[in-house]
Amino acid sequence: MSEPPGAAVSLAEATPAATTPLPLPTLRIRPSRRPGRWLATAVVLVLVAQFAHGLVTNPFYQWDRFGYWFLRPTILDGLLVTLEVTALSAVLGLLGGVVLALARLSRSPVLRAVSWTYVWALRSVPLIVVLIFLYNFSALYRTVSIGIPFGPAFFRFDESRLATDMAVAVVGLSLNEAAYAAEVVRGGILSVDQGQYEAAAALGLPRTRQFRRIVLPQALRSIVPNYVNQLIGLVKSTSLVFYVSLLDLFGSAQTMGSTYPGDIVPLLLVVTAWYLVLTSAVSVVQFHVERHYARSAQRALPPTPLQRLRGRLTGLRERVRREAAV
Repeated sequence: MSEPPGAAVSLAEATPAATTPLPLPTLRIRPSRRPGRWLATAVVLVLVAQFAHGLVTNPFYQWDRFGYWFLRPTILDGLLVTLEVTALSAVLGLLGGVVLALARLSRSPVLRAVSWTYVWALRSVPLIVVLIFLYNFSALYRTVSIGIPFGPAFFRFDESRLATDMAVAVVGLSLNEAAYAAEVVRGGILSVDQGQYEAAAALGLPRTRQFRRIVLPQALRSIVPNYVNQLIGLVKSTSLVFYVSLLDLFGSAQTMGSTYPGDIVPLLLVVTAWYLVLTSAVSVVQFHVERHYARSAQRALPPTPLQRLRGRLTGLRERVRREAAV
């Protein structure tokens, strides 16, 4: 059926007008409002401001005496003792933890039982009890001998000469640290996928080489960050060596507090500040160690605080630029 010529012309003329896009209004994308977040932020800022105001203006803290004691030779000598005890206990505790973890994972039922018993006992007994027991160890055993059980002794040692205050502190902290380090190392080894063991066995590698070249590098990704975190607890645990007559950072402050009773609060603030410095340094090391071992597990490394700050400043500048353009 044919259409009139006029109808076809009118349809062709109407088509472009129908398909011409209409101008759209400029729309601004606004983020959703979160009044609860702003309210919580305001409350937290008010509380922080009140705490800072009280910390600065309260004369009870005696900040002038804090500045006097902060770098005194007595405090710095105690700080060096704390660093020495922490370093020795960290190394010895880690070595002991590796031995205990390997014994716990061995096929020998005797080694497994002894390792489990040690970890169970040392994690159950408070550290202060271990230190005091070792400090009075000479009352139980005046001499320590090495030889055949129920037979002759090859070597004898006078325990009172060996058990100095530093030795008691390091041994006590190392024994306690080894129990926790053993679980950290064991957990890291168990975190390695079982397929890695099977692949290494299929290649015919000896068990020692399997552990050294395949299992241990992957386990370190879990062991190292966790043990560095354990060091933070070790730094704070060194404050207990004061009870075995070793003048560490806390012991030096306690001694000065007995001599100058009016400066007890400033001395405690000095100790708190130095522990904050030490634990912050360990936390920085922990962050970079975790970031180093995250390279094999993540496509993008976690940003450092400086990189995060730069990213936020860049984002803020872009936002201001967009607002100005609109």
